[in-house]
Amino acid sequence: MKKSTLLTIIGVVLGAIFGYLYWKYVGCSSGTCAITSKPINSTLYGAVMGGLLFSLFEKKSEIEK
Repeated sequence: MKKSTLLTIIGVVLGAIFGYLYWKYVGCSSGTCAITSKPINSTLYGAVMGGLLFSLFEKKSEIEK
């Protein structure tokens, strides 16, 4: 497995964990927040953001530049 793919997968997993924890400990008391009103929303949002963030650390080859 390529190192860049592994790094992105780690970012997705960590983002999902932190997204869930954000919902659990901060959340949205009124229920009208689009992202933090349900645990699935905040977990998926965290996974996407984590994957995007960690994919920034990939090294580009000379061909891809």
